[in-house]
Amino acid sequence: MKNIFIILIVTALLFMGCKCQTTKDATKTGSVIFIHPDGSGLSMWGALRLVKAGPDGEINWDKMDNLGIYRGHLTDSANSSSNGGATVHAFGVKADYIAFGINPNAPIKSLSGKDHSIMTEAKLSGKSVALINSGHLCEPGTAVYLANSPSRALEDTIAAQLIHSGADIIFAGGEVMLLPEGVMGFHGEAGIRKDGRNLLDEAKQLGYKVILTREELLSLPASTYKVLGIFAARHTFNAMPEELQAEKDLQNYNENAPTLLEMTKIALDILKAKNEDFFIVIEEEGSDNFGNHNNANGAIEALNRADDAIGHAMEFISDNPNTLLITAADSDAGAMQVIGLRDSTMFNVPVPERSKNGSPYDGLGGTATLPFVAKPDQFGTELPFVITWSTSYDVMGAVIAKAHGLNADKLPHNVDNTDIYRLAYLTLFGKELE
Repeated sequence: MKNIFIILIVTALLFMGCKCQTTKDATKTGSVIFIHPDGSGLSMWGALRLVKAGPDGEINWDKMDNLGIYRGHLTDSANSSSNGGATVHAFGVKADYIAFGINPNAPIKSLSGKDHSIMTEAKLSGKSVALINSGHLCEPGTAVYLANSPSRALEDTIAAQLIHSGADIIFAGGEVMLLPEGVMGFHGEAGIRKDGRNLLDEAKQLGYKVILTREELLSLPASTYKVLGIFAARHTFNAMPEELQAEKDLQNYNENAPTLLEMTKIALDILKAKNEDFFIVIEEEGSDNFGNHNNANGAIEALNRADDAIGHAMEFISDNPNTLLITAADSDAGAMQVIGLRDSTMFNVPVPERSKNGSPYDGLGGTATLPFVAKPDQFGTELPFVITWSTSYDVMGAVIAKAHGLNADKLPHNVDNTDIYRLAYLTLFGKELE
């Protein structure tokens, strides 16, 4: 009898041990930060590394844990559109090129079987959700997560859905899309809404604290409940060719608008104070728009802003390890490439306007200007280089997805665009989807 009793105790302890081991090995759930430096191919990251850290240095993006080659094809295109790619990220299933949260003639069921996006599913499950965009709030890279439309051009409809989405935080530009036609906004342009609605007023009625300046953003307490920050009439940047920028005496970014880093930092402070899991999607739109305008200086500055936000997100994860950071672009804007100039006499000589095959060249100030110069390498050598473009469109390119923090090791080496959803879903809900 005594031996039987001992056997029962040992069996129970072994069973308890197995249960503990199972719990320990189970996928951990937590928060997700998805930073989307739109239009950023591998060569654009390489150009940023040259000017920010030097050829032997490392930018924040380099220091992320895991990477995979990204495949961005859609149901009807070998490469992605911003709205089609964002729809895939938000729903986890392939979409049409012109999709914006729905395919043109039909709704989309997400990979988890829901009739809505992963962000809406997160919100309905009690998690905090937030959107940040350096462009206007209707840019699809973020808007598709909480809005849908037969066309990305229907900005009246998209903006209204976003304001009524229940998001905890929205930071972006786009004041003109929130005001009735003819009504002058804080940022100096009149509204363009055809329906007469004032969505800033509606946001206040919904309990949002509405802010319009960088100073208001930086003074927000972490205890802020819901906040809508609109920091520009349209985008917070001025994407156009360098020559037109110079003619209009414009800088790459509006100096009075907050940076992506500042918006990211304040948003994460607020989300952390809520003491619950969250899902935030952060888009640097400038890297795409400057790329499409073949403005190398602007594209590199935009990507640097995204890299600064990535660096802060990594710092956040070091203090809050229950968080996953994902980065990816849906396509490669303009297909930027770097060409090194081996002749040291070319430091002070404007670059040619075009290569022998006709592709345009960019120097530091645009066409026929002085070359870019990398930060010194490990031997103290400064290397001049020129940027060349293959197109003004978005192309498949060499896009890289990266992950850092919680569950980062589960990022595939060969990343289909639907895998962005899968990894985020695994982290938010603890379920691995086929």
